[in-house]
Amino acid sequence: MKFDFDKIDIIAALTAFLPRLSLRQIIMLTVPGVLLGGGAVTGVVVLVFLAATGGTARAAPEQPIPFSHAVHANELGIECEFCHRGVDEQAAATIPSVEQCMFCHSVVATDREPIQQLRQAFETGTGIDWVRVHRLPDHVRFVHSAHIDAGIECSTCHGDVAGMSTVKQVVNLNMGTCMGCHRNTNDASIGENNPHPIDPDFASLDCAICHK
Repeated sequence: MKFDFDKIDIIAALTAFLPRLSLRQIIMLTVPGVLLGGGAVTGVVVLVFLAATGGTARAAPEQPIPFSHAVHANELGIECEFCHRGVDEQAAATIPSVEQCMFCHSVVATDREPIQQLRQAFETGTGIDWVRVHRLPDHVRFVHSAHIDAGIECSTCHGDVAGMSTVKQVVNLNMGTCMGCHRNTNDASIGENNPHPIDPDFASLDCAICHK
């Protein structure tokens, strides 16, 4: 049976398989491809784009409540693990709950508008819809705890978050980035943000480690 590429919902397919692409990027990639020759040409255009750019790092998104890592992590010296409590124990780093934020802000800076927004969410039992900044494709398995145990600094993948007023993605979290670190086992630095070498007996190159 012949597969009809032209009947594929291109936008939905790309959003599912390449979630790091913004809607604007998807439109810029798909529209020329569809006009030139349909689904097959669109697929080629997408692959060429990803190969040429090496990733899809984007500008910082606007968050529902302004939160400055520069204040919390840099000026106040709060460790990443204090708020992202799952990072050294599980796959996801986890985003702090409203209740966790209120541990401090029930008494700290209570007169500021963002904290009043936080308190309102707490009192009404409403969650905060933070806009996700870092995301891997759904077919990729990444475990934070394994990398923390290996001594990898958060800034290796996330950049200097402690200096950011608004968090943005600065490292192209694509397969080339990950494989570059896993292959670099010659006791040299694996990147300007991280002085730790990768242990050759610990960093697997097995496809099934990340793709299950």
